[in-house]
Amino acid sequence: MALSAPFGVLPDGTPVEEYTLRAGALSCSVITFGGSLRTLRVPDRAGKPVDVLLGFDSLEAYRTHGKSLGALVGRYANRIGGARFPLNGQTYALAANDHGVNHLHGGLLGFNKRVWTVEDASDSALTLSLFSPDGDEGYPGNLTVRVTYTLTEEGLTIAYWARCDQDTVCNLTNHAYFNLSGHDSGPVLDQTIQLLADAYTPTDPLSIPTGEIALVEGTPMDLRASAPIGARIGEDFPQLLQAGGYDHNWIPNGTPGTLRPIARAFSPATGVAMEVLSTLPGVQFYTGNYLDGCPAGKDGAPYANRWGFCLETQFYPDTPNHENFPSCVLRAGEEFRHTAKFCFATR
Repeated sequence: MALSAPFGVLPDGTPVEEYTLRAGALSCSVITFGGSLRTLRVPDRAGKPVDVLLGFDSLEAYRTHGKSLGALVGRYANRIGGARFPLNGQTYALAANDHGVNHLHGGLLGFNKRVWTVEDASDSALTLSLFSPDGDEGYPGNLTVRVTYTLTEEGLTIAYWARCDQDTVCNLTNHAYFNLSGHDSGPVLDQTIQLLADAYTPTDPLSIPTGEIALVEGTPMDLRASAPIGARIGEDFPQLLQAGGYDHNWIPNGTPGTLRPIARAFSPATGVAMEVLSTLPGVQFYTGNYLDGCPAGKDGAPYANRWGFCLETQFYPDTPNHENFPSCVLRAGEEFRHTAKFCFATR
């Protein structure tokens, strides 16, 4: 049985629990608020455990920080332009919680801000569920979601499942911030990144995709060969300038629906290497450009801009408003089934 402990109580009296999973030299913990990954410890090249996730020591910090550290995000992860989308001849209006005009990470009370129900727990796996009623944050249909975290000696797998009684849109992800040198080690710019993607989706100044599918070749968005995160992040390139760094959706090579490698990262300081696999058509690589102002992290770590990076497996941002993007529509009675896997090694 997974080890559990109280992690605090919400203002309305709802208790929040923390569950710890273990597998060989790896361990991780998840809190039921937001279904958030709080810690993930992996061995460095000397065999010493390193916590490679940004996180907080208090429930209050998770409630108030607004950065979705480690959280499960939905109904629609990332952005929907104009805070509205068409479906079956009807337009659905959503909360404009991003710059006052766009919709971000499920709205004012997205899945990242709710307490998830524990369905099953073992030493190495935890299944959480959430019910999102028809009209929740403006989305149609009664949606049931289950997410299973499974820890093995190889790494962490996140399996997503959802079903709805009406046609809806669904895009679930986890918003973990990684720092492979340790959560308290400072900026990640010397860590390397490789994105196995020939193309990405350029955005407007508010990070809404234009609808273009652009090749990365010849631009700082070309991360097909492993390179330090900071190598080209400061170049005079419009997409980087308007986002304050990397904060874009890449289109991993291979066939969506199949579990395939999409990204690799490495810390020269600790020797920790991470490979990410996904069944989804996109991945948001975000370099923590707006972490300034974040509450102090675990053990008082002073998190700041670019102290972590995200690899959010996903459908493309604003997909409901772009017919040329892979469809994120979940038809009534059908199942949303997708998997992300984070594998660790040292060198």
